[in-house]
Amino acid sequence: MAAGETPWWQGAVIYQIYPRSFMDTSGNGVGDLRGIAERLDYVARLGVDAIWISPFQKSPMRDFGYDIEDMKAVDPLFGTLDDVKQVIDRAHDLGLKVMMDQVLSHTSDRHPWFRESRASRSNPKADWYVWADPKPDGTPPNNWLSLFGGPSWQWEPRRNQYFMHNFLASQPDLDCRNPAVQDALLDTCRFWFDLGIDGFRLDACPFYIHDLDLRDNPPAAKPVGGTRMNFNPYFFQEHVYDIGRPETLAFVERLRALADEFGDRVLLGELEERDGGRLHRAYTAPGRLHLAYGSWLLWAHHLDGAAIRSLAEILGHAPGDGHPCWTLDNHDFMRSPTRLHQGRNHPGFTITLQAALACLRGSVCLYQGSELALPDADIPFERLRDPYGVEFYPAFKGRDGARAPMPWLAAGEHGGFSRVEPWLPLPDDYRAHAVDAQDFEPGSPLNRMRQFLDWRKRHPVFRTGRMVFHAGPPALLAFERRNDHGGVLCLFNLGDEALSVPVAGLPMGQDLAGHGFGGVRRDGLLVLEPWGAHFTALA
Repeated sequence: MAAGETPWWQGAVIYQIYPRSFMDTSGNGVGDLRGIAERLDYVARLGVDAIWISPFQKSPMRDFGYDIEDMKAVDPLFGTLDDVKQVIDRAHDLGLKVMMDQVLSHTSDRHPWFRESRASRSNPKADWYVWADPKPDGTPPNNWLSLFGGPSWQWEPRRNQYFMHNFLASQPDLDCRNPAVQDALLDTCRFWFDLGIDGFRLDACPFYIHDLDLRDNPPAAKPVGGTRMNFNPYFFQEHVYDIGRPETLAFVERLRALADEFGDRVLLGELEERDGGRLHRAYTAPGRLHLAYGSWLLWAHHLDGAAIRSLAEILGHAPGDGHPCWTLDNHDFMRSPTRLHQGRNHPGFTITLQAALACLRGSVCLYQGSELALPDADIPFERLRDPYGVEFYPAFKGRDGARAPMPWLAAGEHGGFSRVEPWLPLPDDYRAHAVDAQDFEPGSPLNRMRQFLDWRKRHPVFRTGRMVFHAGPPALLAFERRNDHGGVLCLFNLGDEALSVPVAGLPMGQDLAGHGFGGVRRDGLLVLEPWGAHFTALA
Protein backbone atom coordinates (compact mmCIF):
# COMPACT_ATOMS: atom_id res chain seq x y z
CA MET A 1 0.00 0.00 0.00
CA ALA A 2 1.41 3.36 -1.02
CA ALA A 3 2.11 6.01 1.62
CA GLY A 4 -0.98 8.11 2.29
CA GLU A 5 -3.31 5.62 0.58
CA THR A 6 -6.50 4.72 2.45
CA PRO A 7 -6.40 1.08 3.65
CA TRP A 8 -8.93 -1.04 1.76
CA TRP A 9 -10.66 -2.13 4.95
CA GLN A 10 -11.36 1.40 6.19
CA GLY A 11 -15.00 2.10 5.48
CA ALA A 12 -15.31 -1.22 3.62
CA VAL A 13 -18.57 -3.07 3.04
CA ILE A 14 -17.95 -6.74 3.87
CA TYR A 15 -20.39 -9.38 2.63
CA GLN A 16 -20.61 -12.39 4.94
CA ILE A 17 -21.12 -15.77 3.28
CA TYR A 18 -22.30 -18.74 5.33
CA PRO A 19 -21.01 -21.42 2.96
CA ARG A 20 -23.41 -24.22 3.97
CA SER A 21 -26.34 -22.07 2.83
CA PHE A 22 -25.03 -19.99 -0.07
CA MET A 23 -24.94 -22.23 -3.17
CA ASP A 24 -24.72 -26.00 -3.60
CA THR A 25 -22.95 -27.22 -6.75
CA SER A 26 -22.10 -30.75 -5.62
CA GLY A 27 -25.72 -31.87 -5.23
CA ASN A 28 -25.54 -32.92 -1.58
CA GLY A 29 -27.83 -30.20 -0.19
CA VAL A 30 -24.96 -28.25 1.39
CA GLY A 31 -23.38 -25.13 -0.07
CA ASP A 32 -19.73 -25.31 -1.11
CA LEU A 33 -16.72 -23.29 -2.23
CA ARG A 34 -17.44 -23.78 -5.92
CA GLY A 35 -20.89 -22.38 -5.26
CA ILE A 36 -19.28 -19.28 -3.79
CA ALA A 37 -17.02 -18.88 -6.83
CA GLU A 38 -20.03 -19.32 -9.12
CA ARG A 39 -21.97 -16.53 -7.41
CA LEU A 40 -19.17 -13.99 -6.92
CA ASP A 41 -20.38 -11.95 -9.89
CA TYR A 42 -23.63 -11.40 -8.00
CA VAL A 43 -21.72 -10.32 -4.89
CA ALA A 44 -19.48 -7.95 -6.85
CA ARG A 45 -22.51 -6.39 -8.54
CA LEU A 46 -23.87 -5.48 -5.10
CA GLY A 47 -21.01 -3.01 -4.75
CA VAL A 48 -19.29 -4.52 -1.72
CA ASP A 49 -15.53 -4.46 -1.11
CA ALA A 50 -14.86 -7.86 0.44
CA ILE A 51 -16.35 -11.21 1.38
CA TRP A 52 -16.03 -12.96 4.71
CA ILE A 53 -16.52 -16.72 4.51
CA SER A 54 -17.60 -18.57 7.65
CA PRO A 55 -15.50 -21.67 8.52
CA PHE A 56 -14.74 -24.19 5.79
CA GLN A 57 -11.87 -26.03 7.52
CA LYS A 58 -12.07 -29.74 8.31
CA SER A 59 -14.61 -30.32 11.06
CA PRO A 60 -16.96 -32.97 12.50
CA MET A 61 -19.63 -30.23 12.13
CA ARG A 62 -21.10 -30.55 15.59
CA ASP A 63 -21.10 -26.73 15.63
CA PHE A 64 -21.08 -26.53 11.83
CA GLY A 65 -17.47 -25.57 11.28
CA TYR A 66 -16.73 -23.67 14.47
CA ASP A 67 -15.31 -26.93 15.85
CA ILE A 68 -12.17 -27.37 13.76
CA GLU A 69 -10.35 -30.68 13.48
CA ASP A 70 -7.57 -29.52 11.14
CA MET A 71 -6.91 -25.78 10.82
CA LYS A 72 -4.97 -26.09 7.56
CA ALA A 73 -7.30 -28.49 5.73
CA VAL A 74 -10.56 -27.87 3.86
CA ASP A 75 -13.50 -30.04 4.82
CA PRO A 76 -14.44 -32.29 1.87
CA LEU A 77 -18.04 -31.17 2.35
CA PHE A 78 -17.00 -27.76 0.98
CA GLY A 79 -14.31 -28.78 -1.50
CA THR A 80 -10.54 -28.64 -1.61
CA LEU A 81 -7.66 -26.26 -1.10
CA ASP A 82 -7.66 -25.70 -4.86
CA ASP A 83 -11.29 -24.56 -4.56
CA VAL A 84 -10.22 -21.99 -1.94
CA LYS A 85 -7.59 -20.72 -4.37
CA GLN A 86 -10.22 -20.52 -7.10
CA VAL A 87 -12.45 -18.38 -4.85
CA ILE A 88 -9.52 -16.11 -3.98
CA ASP A 89 -8.43 -15.71 -7.60
CA ARG A 90 -11.94 -15.07 -8.88
CA ALA A 91 -12.67 -12.59 -6.09
CA HIS A 92 -9.46 -10.70 -6.74
CA ASP A 93 -10.27 -10.56 -10.46
CA LEU A 94 -13.57 -8.91 -9.50
CA GLY A 95 -11.89 -6.43 -7.17
CA LEU A 96 -13.05 -8.19 -3.99
CA LYS A 97 -10.92 -9.00 -0.96
CA VAL A 98 -11.38 -12.37 0.75
CA MET A 99 -11.61 -12.79 4.51
CA MET A 100 -12.16 -16.05 6.36
CA ASP A 101 -13.13 -17.07 9.86
CA GLN A 102 -10.30 -18.01 12.18
CA VAL A 103 -11.37 -19.92 15.28
CA LEU A 104 -8.43 -19.63 17.67
CA SER A 105 -10.01 -19.93 21.11
CA HIS A 106 -10.88 -23.63 20.85
CA THR A 107 -10.76 -26.70 18.61
CA SER A 108 -12.79 -29.83 18.06
CA ASP A 109 -12.15 -32.63 20.51
CA ARG A 110 -11.05 -34.59 17.42
CA HIS A 111 -8.15 -32.25 16.80
CA PRO A 112 -4.79 -34.08 17.09
CA TRP A 113 -3.63 -31.50 19.63
CA PHE A 114 -6.49 -32.36 21.98
CA ARG A 115 -6.23 -36.11 21.44
CA GLU A 116 -2.64 -35.87 22.62
CA SER A 117 -3.37 -33.43 25.44
CA ARG A 118 -6.15 -35.51 26.96
CA ALA A 119 -4.05 -38.71 26.98
CA SER A 120 -1.98 -37.85 30.07
CA ARG A 121 -0.66 -35.04 32.23
CA SER A 122 2.88 -35.49 30.98
CA ASN A 123 2.71 -35.55 27.17
CA PRO A 124 4.20 -32.70 25.05
CA LYS A 125 0.79 -31.04 24.61
CA ALA A 126 -0.48 -31.69 28.13
CA ASP A 127 -0.71 -27.94 28.79
CA TRP A 128 -2.11 -26.87 25.42
CA TYR A 129 -5.69 -26.82 26.73
CA VAL A 130 -7.28 -25.47 29.90
CA TRP A 131 -7.19 -28.26 32.49
CA ALA A 132 -8.11 -28.05 36.17
CA ASP A 133 -8.40 -30.38 39.14
CA PRO A 134 -11.80 -30.95 40.70
CA LYS A 135 -12.82 -29.55 44.03
CA PRO A 136 -12.43 -32.02 46.94
CA ASP A 137 -16.04 -33.13 46.42
CA GLY A 138 -15.40 -33.90 42.74
CA THR A 139 -17.34 -30.95 41.35
CA PRO A 140 -15.93 -28.53 38.74
CA PRO A 141 -13.30 -26.02 39.85
CA ASN A 142 -15.59 -22.99 39.68
CA ASN A 143 -19.02 -21.71 38.62
CA TRP A 144 -18.24 -20.87 34.97
CA LEU A 145 -21.01 -21.74 32.53
CA SER A 146 -21.04 -22.73 28.88
CA LEU A 147 -22.99 -20.56 26.44
CA PHE A 148 -24.58 -23.72 25.05
CA GLY A 149 -25.83 -24.97 28.41
CA GLY A 150 -24.44 -26.42 31.65
CA PRO A 151 -21.02 -25.97 33.28
CA SER A 152 -17.97 -24.91 31.28
CA TRP A 153 -16.17 -28.02 32.51
CA GLN A 154 -16.12 -31.59 31.20
CA TRP A 155 -14.57 -34.49 33.10
CA GLU A 156 -11.73 -36.40 31.44
CA PRO A 157 -11.03 -39.75 33.15
CA ARG A 158 -7.68 -40.26 31.38
CA ARG A 159 -6.25 -37.33 33.35
CA ASN A 160 -8.70 -37.23 36.28
CA GLN A 161 -9.19 -33.55 35.49
CA TYR A 162 -11.75 -31.23 33.96
CA PHE A 163 -11.18 -29.40 30.69
CA MET A 164 -12.79 -26.07 29.95
CA HIS A 165 -15.23 -25.41 27.09
CA ASN A 166 -17.04 -22.12 26.56
CA PHE A 167 -19.32 -23.73 23.99
CA LEU A 168 -20.03 -27.44 23.36
CA ALA A 169 -18.20 -30.07 25.40
CA SER A 170 -16.76 -31.20 22.06
CA GLN A 171 -15.09 -27.74 21.71
CA PRO A 172 -12.29 -27.72 24.31
CA ASP A 173 -10.63 -24.37 24.98
CA LEU A 174 -7.00 -23.89 24.03
CA ASP A 175 -4.75 -22.40 26.68
CA CYS A 176 -3.64 -19.32 24.78
CA ARG A 177 -1.44 -18.27 27.69
CA ASN A 178 0.97 -20.93 26.49
CA PRO A 179 3.55 -19.42 24.08
CA ALA A 180 3.73 -22.72 22.19
CA VAL A 181 -0.02 -22.58 21.55
CA GLN A 182 0.26 -18.99 20.37
CA ASP A 183 3.10 -19.95 18.02
CA ALA A 184 1.06 -22.80 16.56
CA LEU A 185 -1.94 -20.54 16.00
CA LEU A 186 0.21 -17.87 14.38
CA ASP A 187 1.63 -20.55 12.09
CA THR A 188 -1.92 -21.42 11.06
CA CYS A 189 -2.67 -17.77 10.28
CA ARG A 190 0.53 -17.46 8.26
CA PHE A 191 -0.49 -20.50 6.20
CA TRP A 192 -3.72 -18.80 5.09
CA PHE A 193 -2.07 -15.42 4.53
CA ASP A 194 0.50 -17.14 2.30
CA LEU A 195 -2.37 -18.70 0.34
CA GLY A 196 -3.72 -15.24 -0.45
CA ILE A 197 -6.39 -14.65 2.20
CA ASP A 198 -6.75 -10.89 2.80
CA GLY A 199 -7.93 -10.99 6.39
CA PHE A 200 -9.52 -12.85 9.26
CA ARG A 201 -12.71 -12.52 11.18
CA LEU A 202 -11.48 -13.63 14.60
CA ASP A 203 -14.19 -15.69 16.25
CA ALA A 204 -14.86 -15.10 19.95
CA CYS A 205 -11.85 -12.82 20.39
CA PRO A 206 -12.30 -12.11 24.13
CA PHE A 207 -12.42 -15.85 24.87
CA TYR A 208 -8.74 -16.48 24.15
CA ILE A 209 -7.43 -16.25 27.74
CA HIS A 210 -9.07 -17.03 31.07
CA ASP A 211 -8.37 -15.98 34.65
CA LEU A 212 -5.34 -17.93 35.88
CA ASP A 213 -6.79 -18.24 39.40
CA LEU A 214 -10.12 -19.60 38.10
CA ARG A 215 -12.11 -17.19 40.25
CA ASP A 216 -15.90 -17.54 40.29
CA ASN A 217 -17.87 -15.15 38.12
CA PRO A 218 -20.17 -12.82 40.08
CA PRO A 219 -23.92 -12.77 39.44
CA ALA A 220 -25.15 -10.39 36.77
CA ALA A 221 -27.06 -7.31 37.81
CA LYS A 222 -29.49 -8.20 35.02
CA PRO A 223 -29.36 -10.66 32.12
CA VAL A 224 -28.00 -9.38 28.81
CA GLY A 225 -30.95 -8.78 26.52
CA GLY A 226 -33.38 -8.53 29.46
CA THR A 227 -35.69 -11.20 30.78
CA ARG A 228 -36.09 -12.78 27.33
CA MET A 229 -32.65 -14.33 27.90
CA ASN A 230 -33.73 -16.06 31.12
CA PHE A 231 -33.89 -19.37 29.25
CA ASN A 232 -30.09 -19.64 29.55
CA PRO A 233 -28.31 -19.49 32.94
CA TYR A 234 -25.18 -18.28 31.12
CA PHE A 235 -26.67 -14.79 31.12
CA PHE A 236 -27.11 -14.82 34.90
CA GLN A 237 -23.35 -14.22 35.36
CA GLU A 238 -21.01 -11.32 34.77
CA HIS A 239 -18.35 -13.00 32.64
CA VAL A 240 -15.39 -11.14 34.07
CA TYR A 241 -13.04 -14.07 34.73
CA ASP A 242 -13.71 -16.56 31.93
CA ILE A 243 -13.60 -14.03 29.06
CA GLY A 244 -12.48 -10.47 28.33
CA ARG A 245 -9.27 -10.75 30.34
CA PRO A 246 -6.71 -7.96 29.77
CA GLU A 247 -3.99 -10.59 29.23
CA THR A 248 -5.65 -11.41 25.90
CA LEU A 249 -4.44 -8.16 24.37
CA ALA A 250 -0.81 -9.27 24.21
CA PHE A 251 -1.79 -12.19 21.98
CA VAL A 252 -3.93 -9.88 19.84
CA GLU A 253 -0.82 -7.71 19.38
CA ARG A 254 1.11 -10.76 18.14
CA LEU A 255 -1.67 -11.46 15.64
CA ARG A 256 -1.53 -7.85 14.45
CA ALA A 257 2.25 -7.96 14.05
CA LEU A 258 1.84 -11.02 11.84
CA ALA A 259 -0.84 -9.33 9.73
CA ASP A 260 1.39 -6.28 9.35
CA GLU A 261 4.15 -8.46 7.91
CA PHE A 262 1.87 -9.00 4.91
CA GLY A 263 1.21 -5.31 4.40
CA ASP A 264 -2.49 -4.97 3.66
CA ARG A 265 -4.15 -7.73 5.67
CA VAL A 266 -6.95 -7.03 8.13
CA LEU A 267 -8.10 -8.42 11.48
CA LEU A 268 -11.81 -8.12 12.33
CA GLY A 269 -12.53 -9.22 15.88
CA GLU A 270 -15.81 -10.47 17.31
CA LEU A 271 -16.32 -8.86 20.73
CA GLU A 272 -18.93 -9.24 23.45
CA GLU A 273 -22.07 -7.35 24.46
CA ARG A 274 -21.08 -6.55 28.02
CA ASP A 275 -18.98 -3.44 28.60
CA GLY A 276 -18.82 -3.05 24.83
CA GLY A 277 -17.28 0.41 24.83
CA ARG A 278 -14.35 -0.62 27.01
CA LEU A 279 -13.70 -3.77 25.00
CA HIS A 280 -13.94 -1.96 21.69
CA ARG A 281 -11.49 0.76 22.74
CA ALA A 282 -9.07 -1.78 24.15
CA TYR A 283 -9.15 -4.21 21.23
CA THR A 284 -8.97 -1.56 18.48
CA ALA A 285 -6.18 0.49 20.07
CA PRO A 286 -3.09 1.04 17.88
CA GLY A 287 -1.21 -2.20 17.21
CA ARG A 288 -4.24 -4.41 17.83
CA LEU A 289 -7.35 -5.12 15.73
CA HIS A 290 -8.08 -3.09 12.62
CA LEU A 291 -11.84 -3.55 13.10
CA ALA A 292 -14.17 -5.01 15.70
CA TYR A 293 -17.86 -5.67 16.12
CA GLY A 294 -20.05 -6.85 18.94
CA SER A 295 -23.60 -8.05 19.34
CA TRP A 296 -24.77 -4.56 20.30
CA LEU A 297 -27.19 -4.25 17.37
CA LEU A 298 -27.68 -7.97 16.85
CA TRP A 299 -29.59 -8.30 20.14
CA ALA A 300 -31.80 -5.27 19.44
CA HIS A 301 -35.57 -5.60 19.09
CA HIS A 302 -35.99 -1.88 18.38
CA LEU A 303 -33.58 0.56 16.77
CA ASP A 304 -33.91 4.26 16.16
CA GLY A 305 -31.63 7.22 15.59
CA ALA A 306 -31.13 7.84 19.29
CA ALA A 307 -30.01 4.25 19.95
CA ILE A 308 -27.52 4.20 17.08
CA ARG A 309 -26.09 7.60 17.98
CA SER A 310 -25.71 6.53 21.62
CA LEU A 311 -23.85 3.38 20.59
CA ALA A 312 -21.54 5.32 18.26
CA GLU A 313 -20.67 7.67 21.10
CA ILE A 314 -20.01 4.79 23.50
CA LEU A 315 -17.69 3.07 21.01
CA GLY A 316 -15.98 6.33 20.09
CA HIS A 317 -16.03 8.12 16.75
CA ALA A 318 -13.25 10.69 17.05
CA PRO A 319 -10.43 10.50 14.46
CA GLY A 320 -8.11 8.77 16.92
CA ASP A 321 -10.62 6.12 17.99
CA GLY A 322 -10.62 2.57 16.68
CA HIS A 323 -12.89 1.55 13.82
CA PRO A 324 -16.12 -0.33 14.50
CA CYS A 325 -17.66 -2.73 12.02
CA TRP A 326 -21.40 -2.16 12.10
CA THR A 327 -23.42 -5.37 11.96
CA LEU A 328 -27.20 -5.68 11.87
CA ASP A 329 -27.42 -9.37 10.90
CA ASN A 330 -25.24 -12.46 10.93
CA HIS A 331 -25.36 -16.24 11.23
CA ASP A 332 -25.74 -16.22 15.03
CA PHE A 333 -28.85 -14.04 15.47
CA MET A 334 -32.44 -13.84 14.30
CA ARG A 335 -32.66 -11.83 11.08
CA SER A 336 -33.54 -8.18 11.63
CA PRO A 337 -36.77 -8.02 9.54
CA THR A 338 -38.24 -10.53 12.01
CA ARG A 339 -36.33 -9.47 15.13
CA LEU A 340 -37.09 -5.75 15.05
CA HIS A 341 -40.53 -4.79 16.36
CA GLN A 342 -41.00 -1.98 13.85
CA GLY A 343 -41.19 -1.28 10.14
CA ARG A 344 -43.62 -4.11 9.40
CA ASN A 345 -45.76 -1.88 7.14
CA HIS A 346 -42.69 -0.72 5.20
CA PRO A 347 -41.19 -3.62 3.23
CA GLY A 348 -37.44 -3.40 3.00
CA PHE A 349 -37.19 -1.07 6.00
CA THR A 350 -33.98 -2.80 7.05
CA ILE A 351 -32.32 -1.56 3.84
CA THR A 352 -32.56 1.94 5.35
CA LEU A 353 -30.95 0.69 8.55
CA GLN A 354 -28.16 -0.97 6.57
CA ALA A 355 -27.62 2.25 4.61
CA ALA A 356 -27.49 4.30 7.81
CA LEU A 357 -24.86 1.99 9.28
CA ALA A 358 -22.84 2.13 6.05
CA CYS A 359 -22.67 5.93 6.33
CA LEU A 360 -21.33 5.91 9.89
CA ARG A 361 -17.62 6.06 10.65
CA GLY A 362 -16.30 2.51 10.39
CA SER A 363 -16.97 -0.46 8.15
CA VAL A 364 -20.12 -2.54 7.81
CA CYS A 365 -20.92 -6.24 7.47
CA LEU A 366 -23.78 -7.27 5.20
CA TYR A 367 -24.95 -10.83 5.86
CA GLN A 368 -26.02 -12.93 2.87
CA GLY A 369 -29.72 -12.37 2.19
CA SER A 370 -29.87 -9.06 4.07
CA GLU A 371 -29.86 -7.30 0.70
CA LEU A 372 -33.02 -9.28 -0.09
CA ALA A 373 -34.66 -8.24 3.22
CA LEU A 374 -34.98 -11.94 4.09
CA PRO A 375 -37.00 -12.66 7.24
CA ASP A 376 -35.95 -15.32 9.70
CA ALA A 377 -36.96 -18.79 8.57
CA ASP A 378 -39.42 -20.68 10.76
CA ILE A 379 -37.74 -24.06 11.17
CA PRO A 380 -39.80 -26.84 12.81
CA PHE A 381 -38.21 -28.61 15.76
CA GLU A 382 -37.71 -31.87 13.87
CA ARG A 383 -35.56 -30.03 11.30
CA LEU A 384 -33.43 -28.05 13.76
CA ARG A 385 -29.71 -28.66 13.40
CA ASP A 386 -28.23 -26.04 15.72
CA PRO A 387 -27.21 -27.65 19.05
CA TYR A 388 -27.85 -24.34 20.82
CA GLY A 389 -31.47 -24.33 19.64
CA VAL A 390 -32.03 -28.04 20.31
CA GLU A 391 -30.81 -27.56 23.89
CA PHE A 392 -33.09 -24.64 24.74
CA TYR A 393 -36.15 -25.26 22.53
CA PRO A 394 -38.90 -24.00 22.67
CA ALA A 395 -37.85 -20.95 24.73
CA PHE A 396 -35.10 -20.38 22.16
CA LYS A 397 -35.16 -21.88 18.69
CA GLY A 398 -31.49 -21.37 17.99
CA ARG A 399 -29.71 -19.93 14.99
CA ASP A 400 -31.03 -22.07 12.16
CA GLY A 401 -33.63 -19.45 11.20
CA ALA A 402 -30.83 -17.13 10.09
CA ARG A 403 -28.99 -19.93 8.28
CA ALA A 404 -31.67 -21.14 5.86
CA PRO A 405 -30.46 -21.37 2.25
CA MET A 406 -30.25 -18.38 -0.10
CA PRO A 407 -33.19 -18.20 -2.53
CA TRP A 408 -31.80 -17.60 -6.01
CA LEU A 409 -34.78 -18.59 -8.21
CA ALA A 410 -38.38 -17.95 -7.20
CA ALA A 411 -39.70 -20.84 -9.31
CA GLY A 412 -36.63 -23.04 -9.09
CA GLU A 413 -36.46 -26.34 -7.25
CA HIS A 414 -35.35 -25.60 -3.68
CA GLY A 415 -35.12 -21.94 -4.64
CA GLY A 416 -32.24 -22.60 -7.01
CA PHE A 417 -29.96 -23.33 -4.06
CA SER A 418 -29.61 -27.07 -4.68
CA ARG A 419 -30.86 -29.92 -6.85
CA VAL A 420 -31.75 -31.92 -3.74
CA GLU A 421 -33.38 -31.27 -0.39
CA PRO A 422 -31.17 -28.72 1.44
CA TRP A 423 -29.62 -29.34 4.83
CA LEU A 424 -32.11 -26.81 6.23
CA PRO A 425 -35.52 -26.26 4.64
CA LEU A 426 -35.97 -23.26 2.35
CA PRO A 427 -39.29 -21.67 3.39
CA ASP A 428 -41.96 -21.03 0.79
CA ASP A 429 -42.10 -17.34 1.73
CA TYR A 430 -38.44 -17.01 0.68
CA ARG A 431 -39.48 -17.41 -2.97
CA ALA A 432 -40.99 -13.92 -3.05
CA HIS A 433 -37.60 -12.61 -1.88
CA ALA A 434 -35.55 -14.58 -4.41
CA VAL A 435 -32.78 -12.87 -6.33
CA ASP A 436 -34.44 -13.31 -9.72
CA ALA A 437 -37.76 -12.01 -8.35
CA GLN A 438 -36.07 -8.79 -7.22
CA ASP A 439 -33.50 -8.42 -9.97
CA PHE A 440 -35.62 -6.44 -12.42
CA GLU A 441 -37.90 -4.68 -9.95
CA PRO A 442 -36.47 -1.13 -9.61
CA GLY A 443 -37.72 -0.53 -6.06
CA SER A 444 -36.89 -3.96 -4.64
CA PRO A 445 -34.68 -4.20 -1.55
CA LEU A 446 -31.95 -5.77 -3.69
CA ASN A 447 -31.90 -2.93 -6.22
CA ARG A 448 -32.18 -0.27 -3.53
CA MET A 449 -29.10 -1.79 -1.89
CA ARG A 450 -27.22 -1.92 -5.19
CA GLN A 451 -28.13 1.68 -6.01
CA PHE A 452 -27.14 2.92 -2.57
CA LEU A 453 -23.79 1.10 -2.45
CA ASP A 454 -22.93 2.31 -5.95
CA TRP A 455 -23.71 5.87 -4.85
CA ARG A 456 -21.72 5.44 -1.62
CA LYS A 457 -18.64 4.34 -3.55
CA ARG A 458 -18.65 7.65 -5.40
CA HIS A 459 -18.29 9.57 -2.13
CA PRO A 460 -14.95 8.72 -0.48
CA VAL A 461 -15.88 10.82 2.55
CA PHE A 462 -17.67 7.71 3.84
CA ARG A 463 -14.30 5.96 4.09
CA THR A 464 -12.16 8.70 5.56
CA GLY A 465 -14.43 11.44 6.87
CA ARG A 466 -14.84 12.70 10.37
CA MET A 467 -18.29 12.36 11.95
CA VAL A 468 -20.39 14.95 13.80
CA PHE A 469 -23.92 14.27 15.04
CA HIS A 470 -26.88 16.65 15.03
CA ALA A 471 -29.68 16.64 17.58
CA GLY A 472 -33.22 15.63 16.66
CA PRO A 473 -36.20 13.51 17.71
CA PRO A 474 -35.49 9.87 18.57
CA ALA A 475 -36.43 8.54 15.13
CA LEU A 476 -33.98 10.88 13.38
CA LEU A 477 -30.36 9.90 12.81
CA ALA A 478 -28.56 13.04 11.62
CA PHE A 479 -24.83 13.43 11.16
CA GLU A 480 -22.15 14.87 8.93
CA ARG A 481 -19.21 13.09 7.39
CA ARG A 482 -16.43 15.55 6.46
CA ASN A 483 -12.91 15.45 5.09
CA ASP A 484 -10.59 18.15 3.74
CA HIS A 485 -12.52 18.30 0.46
CA GLY A 486 -16.05 18.76 1.80
CA GLY A 487 -18.69 16.56 3.31
CA VAL A 488 -22.15 15.01 3.27
CA LEU A 489 -25.03 15.66 5.66
CA CYS A 490 -26.92 12.39 6.23
CA LEU A 491 -30.50 12.34 7.52
CA PHE A 492 -32.32 9.06 8.21
CA ASN A 493 -35.86 8.61 9.43
CA LEU A 494 -35.77 5.35 11.37
CA GLY A 495 -39.43 5.40 12.23
CA ASP A 496 -42.83 4.32 10.94
CA GLU A 497 -44.20 7.87 10.62
CA ALA A 498 -43.18 10.70 8.28
CA LEU A 499 -40.75 13.15 9.85
CA SER A 500 -40.46 16.89 9.20
CA VAL A 501 -37.00 18.28 9.95
CA PRO A 502 -36.58 22.09 10.24
CA VAL A 503 -33.99 23.22 7.72
CA ALA A 504 -32.91 26.10 9.94
CA GLY A 505 -29.96 25.03 12.04
CA LEU A 506 -28.80 22.36 9.57
CA PRO A 507 -25.83 22.88 7.26
CA MET A 508 -26.98 23.96 3.81
CA GLY A 509 -25.67 22.59 0.56
CA GLN A 510 -26.67 20.87 -2.65
CA ASP A 511 -29.08 17.95 -2.40
CA LEU A 512 -27.53 14.72 -3.66
CA ALA A 513 -29.42 12.32 -5.92
CA GLY A 514 -28.90 8.77 -7.05
CA HIS A 515 -28.93 7.01 -3.68
CA GLY A 516 -32.33 5.34 -3.84
CA PHE A 517 -33.97 7.35 -1.06
CA GLY A 518 -36.32 10.32 -1.01
CA GLY A 519 -36.72 13.59 0.86
CA VAL A 520 -38.67 16.72 -0.08
CA ARG A 521 -37.99 20.32 0.97
CA ARG A 522 -41.25 22.09 1.75
CA ASP A 523 -41.86 25.45 3.52
CA GLY A 524 -38.58 25.47 5.40
CA LEU A 525 -38.86 21.80 6.28
CA LEU A 526 -37.25 18.66 4.96
CA VAL A 527 -39.96 15.98 4.89
CA LEU A 528 -38.65 12.44 5.25
CA GLU A 529 -41.00 9.58 4.49
CA PRO A 530 -41.05 6.64 6.93
CA TRP A 531 -37.74 4.80 6.62
CA GLY A 532 -36.52 7.44 4.19
CA ALA A 533 -33.22 9.27 3.95
CA HIS A 534 -31.79 12.46 2.49
CA PHE A 535 -28.23 13.51 1.68
CA THR A 536 -26.82 16.98 1.16
CA ALA A 537 -23.35 17.83 -0.22
CA LEU A 538 -21.47 20.27 2.02
CA ALA A 539 -18.69 22.59 0.93
